[in-house]
Amino acid sequence: MNGGEFITRITISGHPGSGTTTLVSILENKFSWKSINGGKIFRDSAVKKGMSLVDFAELCLIDDKVDKELDEELISIMEMHNGPEIIESRLAGHWAKKKEIKCKRIWLKVNEEIRAERVQKREGGDLSHVLFSIKQRVEKDEARFQKYYQISLEDMSPYTLIIDCNHIQPEVIAEKVIEHINED
Repeated sequence: MNGGEFITRITISGHPGSGTTTLVSILENKFSWKSINGGKIFRDSAVKKGMSLVDFAELCLIDDKVDKELDEELISIMEMHNGPEIIESRLAGHWAKKKEIKCKRIWLKVNEEIRAERVQKREGGDLSHVLFSIKQRVEKDEARFQKYYQISLEDMSPYTLIIDCNHIQPEVIAEKVIEHINED
């Protein structure tokens, strides 16, 4: 599957609230694999700077050094021979394809309203505010990724499997992914 070059076996990507973290947890338990969460790296950096995610995304748009350091850290982890098997990040599939890391690249597709409900359930807050916030984050991230890397989150070409997750349970999504992992 990965030819022994890198330990990364799969990337999991999707917008905030798409279920990537839940899927990663299921895969970790099923295969006893380790993971790294690019969003956690991003959120931890925002917290260290005392900023909201939207404000931190704005900083990243203004100061490319911050954003590029976070992405370089993630790519470095992906290229490690003793790194985690699962990489969870919105750009992980793009990076894996660009760096020729032979792994499965998954995108979880979920509409904004369902994602907002999930984020609200996880983090609290008013649903309309959460929806506005995730729309803003996606717009700012899209602008950054276009500006720095000429990557669009709408470009699904790097992914080996795209799953519409609007109305299916996490276990069913995991089954589809496990089936895909076992193909070759």
